[in-house]
Amino acid sequence: MSITTKIRKQGGAAIVTIPPAVLKTMQLEIGDQLSLEMSEGELVVKPLKSAKKRYKLSELLEGKDAMSRLNADVAWATEGDPVGHEIS
Repeated sequence: MSITTKIRKQGGAAIVTIPPAVLKTMQLEIGDQLSLEMSEGELVVKPLKSAKKRYKLSELLEGKDAMSRLNADVAWATEGDPVGHEIS
């Protein structure tokens, strides 16, 4: 895939726009970090591999109480015998 883009100025920075099709193909999102390297007079842009997010136990357990309440609220639906043509 070859795409032409221009360098433009925004504030004091030089900006290069990456088209949405390139972002999608490379599985990149706004905010992802890129590595810029010079190689034989060419600019090489590579995505930086982000480390997997590590969660604290407290983060993993967030919402646990709400889910327990929801399960208790719908427990009636799993109790008792079928009353119609339910699939069991």
